[in-house]
Amino acid sequence: MTDEEKYNINVTVSVRYIKEQSKPENNQYVFAYTINIINVGHEAVKLLSRHWLITDADGKVQEVRGPGVVGQHPHLQPGENFTYTSGSIIETPIGSMQGSYQMKADDGTLFDAEIEPFSLSQPNILH
Repeated sequence: MTDEEKYNINVTVSVRYIKEQSKPENNQYVFAYTINIINVGHEAVKLLSRHWLITDADGKVQEVRGPGVVGQHPHLQPGENFTYTSGSIIETPIGSMQGSYQMKADDGTLFDAEIEPFSLSQPNILH
């Protein structure tokens, strides 16, 4: 069995613009994102920490590192998933996020689960 088969995390994201909390006149655009983390590997794993790069349309980057997600360190058996919702505020109506989760398998192996870039965009801003 390869490491890719043994330690494999699938991350899916959906994003929602929060109009009620955004203040475009103050360059404040609020987004909620829901993330589903699925252990598609063959080894149980625990999420230790997160690392995000949040980039707005002006190229301003916010880097976020911290333990767990939403105050939790989910432990996922093969086939299990964990879903959570969090948020981000940027200064432009369009931006992106990407990052990784630092994981520890039950056998002690440390690895990163990559989070592919995804868009943050105010509705109807892109044609």
